[in-house]
Amino acid sequence: MATTADYGLGDFTYPRGWFMVARSDEVGSTPLSVRYFGEDMVLYRGGQSGKVFMIEAYCPHMGTHLGRNTTSYVVKDGEHVQGDNIRCPYHGWRFGPDGRVNQIPYSPAPIPKSACVKSWKVVERAGCLWAWHDPEGLEPDHELPPFENYDAPFWVNWNVRELGELACHPQEVVDNMADKAHLEPVHGSIAIDSFENAFEDHVCRQILSAGHRTLAADGGEPMTNDTWYVGPGILQSVMIGANPSHMLIAHTPIDDGVIKVWYGLMVKVGNQMPTEEDRALASSYEEAGVDAFAQDFEIWSNKRPCIHPMMVRGDGPFDKVRIWYRQFYNPRAQAKTFQARVNGRYTTRGTKSAPWETAA
Repeated sequence: MATTADYGLGDFTYPRGWFMVARSDEVGSTPLSVRYFGEDMVLYRGGQSGKVFMIEAYCPHMGTHLGRNTTSYVVKDGEHVQGDNIRCPYHGWRFGPDGRVNQIPYSPAPIPKSACVKSWKVVERAGCLWAWHDPEGLEPDHELPPFENYDAPFWVNWNVRELGELACHPQEVVDNMADKAHLEPVHGSIAIDSFENAFEDHVCRQILSAGHRTLAADGGEPMTNDTWYVGPGILQSVMIGANPSHMLIAHTPIDDGVIKVWYGLMVKVGNQMPTEEDRALASSYEEAGVDAFAQDFEIWSNKRPCIHPMMVRGDGPFDKVRIWYRQFYNPRAQAKTFQARVNGRYTTRGTKSAPWETAA
């Protein structure tokens, strides 16, 4: 397992950006214990606002985990989450959603200024919970994606699946954006018409036009896939075909070199209000999509770290992807420098539209 330092990505161990931390339906008034970015955290839904909050897990008083308890009377009496606050199950200290202690029930003394824990900005969207992580502690420098087709007419929403942990640095996952050469042997693409990458600041894009051994009839019109990262951890892909689909792959660092991965797929159907038959069709597409992503998952699970790729002609612009990715591991003031080195559009040779040699 390789670390961020092994790849030489930059000053920070974990990248700056929006990351998925849970599905919406996982979090209620019972706190959910999670771990991301090398830290233990607690997610809970406030009873006053209905919003979800994420704070550091350990009480600064005596180090008690704020979420992992079922026997304390704080929990048994239904006082674990009060309004938008959460109480420590050990001594009852109450924390607000900003992470600051706002009540110590047994002490008349002023609350110490240091009585606080770290908190993260959380946004609930498209059935998921997204947190902003920034090693510099700054506000977001780009918006969370809108996930345009969620709850739209004619679309069956995704059922986001947790695919589990992967002992693989996220660099290896992001490398896929440039990897034209794996599409045929791993995924069954055929007759690749075009393969392009485009970089625009915090967005990395892959535009693919190709046939497929099972998803498209041999010799038929190629399918078009538009795939893009917004920041380092949220990938979406829209496939144009008989039933257009909108895929989500989210990965979030747990520890240095270990990530948690989710998958979801929305499908466009013929009815404005999807029927049960439409939902069954979407479910079959989702299963096929999970199977396709599992092909990548198996590769990543059984490879050694690729610190220095041995690139050959036709591999795709791995160097550009890695430069683009580095902007998230370095101070925000340096981001424009990395963006300037890659912004633009790149066509990979070895396709119909970009052959190895151009006829005279």
